[in-house]
Amino acid sequence: MDPELTALAATAATTVVQLLATESWEKAKSAVGWLWGKVHPERAAAVVAELEETRGEVLTARESGDEQAEQELIGDWRRRLARLLREGDPQLADELRRLLDELAPHLPETGTGSGGTTVNVNASDNARAYVAGRDLHITER
Repeated sequence: MDPELTALAATAATTVVQLLATESWEKAKSAVGWLWGKVHPERAAAVVAELEETRGEVLTARESGDEQAEQELIGDWRRRLARLLREGDPQLADELRRLLDELAPHLPETGTGSGGTTVNVNASDNARAYVAGRDLHITER
């Protein structure tokens, strides 16, 4: 899969799962249902029901401080969204980007709610700085 689409699916999954634990969870649910309906209208209602189930799991994970469970839910939705992008019309990625722009103002300030990480990076002259929240693969020639 195109790395740009993989990144888009990851961003979308993180956004949706984070929003499920907020008062704006209905907006995320509607956006995902609408997106699924564009590719698989017959499955959109089932996906919305699964998202509601995921909401319960996110809330339980947050209450117990289980960050790993929340990350696993993000991974699950990342895979689902990546599949949807592969199966859908090439313009579906643009629709997803538009939806993410609409949802972004509703995201909580501190990410997952368990605190955040601040990273300051300074590079000068010919120096390079690489920062990643997970895997980072760099190939230089």
